[in-house]
Amino acid sequence: MSSTEYERRIAARFATFDQDGNGHIDRGDFNAAAKALLAEFAVPARSDKGQALYAGAEAFWQGMAGIADRDGDQRITREEFVTGAVKRLRDNPGRFAEIARPFLHAALAVAGTGTDGRVAVADTARLLRVLHVPADTAQAVAAELDADTDGHVTEADLVPAFARYFTVAE
Repeated sequence: MSSTEYERRIAARFATFDQDGNGHIDRGDFNAAAKALLAEFAVPARSDKGQALYAGAEAFWQGMAGIADRDGDQRITREEFVTGAVKRLRDNPGRFAEIARPFLHAALAVAGTGTDGRVAVADTARLLRVLHVPADTAQAVAAELDADTDGHVTEADLVPAFARYFTVAE
C-alpha cells in the first residue's frame, strides 16, 4: 500500500475517536466513550468496573497523546493523528495494541456478564455500536471476532483486531 493510500485510510479512522465531532481528539472523547459504555451496560461509574474503564480510557488517551499530540496542546488534530500513525504505528501495530489494551480489557469487563473475560457476540456488537461503529458493521465484526465460533469474544480476539483496524495493516 502506498503512503498516500495509507494516510487516506488512517484519516478515515479519526472520526471513531472524535466522539463529539468537534474536529479534534482530546481526553473528553475518551471519557465520553467510557461514559457511553457504562450507560449502555448499566454499570455504575463508581463501581470497580466503572473506575477501571475510566482508568483505561485515561491510559489510552495518554498513549495516543504521546504518539500524536505534537504541539502539546492536549488535542490531536486529524493531521497530527495521521502523522502520528504514519511515523509511529505503521510498522508497529503492536504498540497501538498495548496502548489500547487497558481500555479494551476494561470495556470487555463492562460488557461481559461473567468474570471469565468472555463477552457474548451480541454484547460485543453493542460495545462496538457505542463506539460509533455502524450497526451492520458492528454485528459482522463481532461475529468475525468469534473465530472459534463459541459465541464469545475475548481480549485475545479483540485487541489484535483493534490494532490491525486502527493501524491499517497491509
